[in-house]
Amino acid sequence: MIVFDLTKKFPPEEKYALTDQIRRSSRSVCRAIGEGYRKRQYPSHFSNKMSDADMENTETQVSIDFAFSCGYITKEENLEVRKRSEEIGRMLNHMIENPEKYQRKGRN
Repeated sequence: MIVFDLTKKFPPEEKYALTDQIRRSSRSVCRAIGEGYRKRQYPSHFSNKMSDADMENTETQVSIDFAFSCGYITKEENLEVRKRSEEIGRMLNHMIENPEKYQRKGRN
């Protein structure tokens, strides 16, 4: 939602370029995590979806950097989003490398 709010102040000429792309990539992070979590009983599928989420997270970071370079967001906004994105990346990396920790527990 932070990314969505930031993009509200992007110029109109970016509507179908940067604004749309950054909104889609940031939302795709959540979607991929949700899909992977629901299939967590399959470690390879889970890791694959977390990898997709990580890729979308990186795409969002790159777009945020473009927005900063174009003067659409402040340095502080860029740093705050980057900080959050890097934390998300660390969590995703843990999930990718340790899918067994996220599997459903067996029933007794």
